[in-house]
Amino acid sequence: MQNSIGLPPAILLMGPTASGKSRIALDIAENFPVEIVSVDSAQVYRFMDIGTAKPDPAVLNKIPHHLINLIDPDQHYSAAQFQRDALGMMHDITQRNKIPLLVGGTMLYFRALQEGLSPLPSANPDLRQKLENMAQELGWPAMHQKLAELDQETAARIKPTDSQRIQRALEVCLLTQQPMSEILKAPRKSNFPFQTINIALIPSERSQLHLRIAHRFEAMLKHGLIDEVQAIRGKFSSLGTESPAMRCVGYRQTCLYLDNEITSTELHDMGIAATRQLAKRQLTWLRGMKTGTVQEFDCLANNLSTHVQHFLQATIEKN
Repeated sequence: MQNSIGLPPAILLMGPTASGKSRIALDIAENFPVEIVSVDSAQVYRFMDIGTAKPDPAVLNKIPHHLINLIDPDQHYSAAQFQRDALGMMHDITQRNKIPLLVGGTMLYFRALQEGLSPLPSANPDLRQKLENMAQELGWPAMHQKLAELDQETAARIKPTDSQRIQRALEVCLLTQQPMSEILKAPRKSNFPFQTINIALIPSERSQLHLRIAHRFEAMLKHGLIDEVQAIRGKFSSLGTESPAMRCVGYRQTCLYLDNEITSTELHDMGIAATRQLAKRQLTWLRGMKTGTVQEFDCLANNLSTHVQHFLQATIEKN
């Protein structure tokens, strides 16, 4: 299945958290020859179902989703791994004469897929352990200051308490002997052999999206998010609160609650606030996409699914 310029099509359905991407994706899958590929850095983890809003088993049995439940919560998964896995899966889908439908809100993954990745070095376990040991002795704010001495531009974008990003930036500086900010400015090598149909679900009223976010997080708590996190930490005893999996929105706050560092009320409020901040970052990224390359739809519209499907039908027929 190829378009007029010889490239197979791929649908990219993007939007902030709670914008209704999953529901629209299922509607598309009911009416178009597509296979869904998850673009979600949290749904790659097994056992993390409630807090990631992962499709339930009945939905997955009816409409399979690719690139979810790939690794355990104590393992790591990078944008480079996603790029490789997604391109391979998209190739397989086109070989089945279907259209890849990529759905999610991890904007770094979308960027890695379409624009390629900067030539950053791979993780170095020995150096990371040394940095971890230094942080335990000095504290992460002091490590942030060390980063500022090596790469002021990167340090300015990172909070002094963001241990994961501080550690990675220091690692890159020490391995390459140059600031990470300079490496990121280098041209990316991209080989994305698809003609994309970019769709973004954008709220016409930010306050309404905030209400959705609050209701969704409250539903997660009601449906057992705390028990889910407790079970995961019991199953993976080496899992720390600073691990990538437990840093996901909702999971980090639940860990703090389970460690008696915050109250249930604070868990509720902090979880919602963190999700709103995530949505804000996602919208900022979407707004930065080149004009004319993405079709926006109001995610609050009652007839959203109909509008999206009409657009897709017209676009596919045109190409």
